[in-house]
Amino acid sequence: MVELLPLTLTDASVRKEGKTLLGPLSLTLSGTGTTILLGPNGAGKSTLLRLMHGLDRPASGSVTWAAPRQTAHLHQAFVFQQPILLRRSVLDNIAYPLIAHGTSRATAREAARDWLSRIGLSAHVNRPAHTLSGGERQKMAMARGLIRAPSVLFLDEPCSNLDGQATAEIEALLHEARNAGTRLIMATHDLGQARRLATDIIFLHKGRLLEHGPADPFFTRPATSEATAFLQGDIVL
Repeated sequence: MVELLPLTLTDASVRKEGKTLLGPLSLTLSGTGTTILLGPNGAGKSTLLRLMHGLDRPASGSVTWAAPRQTAHLHQAFVFQQPILLRRSVLDNIAYPLIAHGTSRATAREAARDWLSRIGLSAHVNRPAHTLSGGERQKMAMARGLIRAPSVLFLDEPCSNLDGQATAEIEALLHEARNAGTRLIMATHDLGQARRLATDIIFLHKGRLLEHGPADPFFTRPATSEATAFLQGDIVL
């Protein structure tokens, strides 16, 4: 894997249609593990993920990687809340990132078959992707995101519409990816999932960064009243 971190945001903000959606905020992500983004609906979690990944450009400030921007772009991936489905088979959906980056179709499909076996979808190799169930689609999206062994993987609430079994299967894939060296940066609304997965927590509210630090102190001694209310299940005003 290519070393991309630290990822540094300096006074970065996102504005659309004259409205500030995020920031300005500054933070640095480094090391290994899983960063979990928490906050109420509309806090800016998805916007921050898109900003870090490069899908949104900063209206002010900067987003910089330890590696050149083009290198960073090539060695990261993004898994969306609603998986993007290409109009092709499950096998070719998973193989697509390799083919797009120059791997031969035969080699890419061989790697995709291996991933299908790992995620339990070998029986659906030639099935159109749009016919999969929600959990199957998300596992396919995870395999597609991980097939190039990215240095950093962004995930936007990948389990929000899944049942317990599918969620457990996705979390197992995330543990494997983290153990293999992929740095995970993930938004979730599920506090139980955050407690299970997080190495560190970013807590957002109304587009502002209120807390960033190790997971255990955040859950036991949050530093802000907003985080305290959020963890108690109260409405955060």
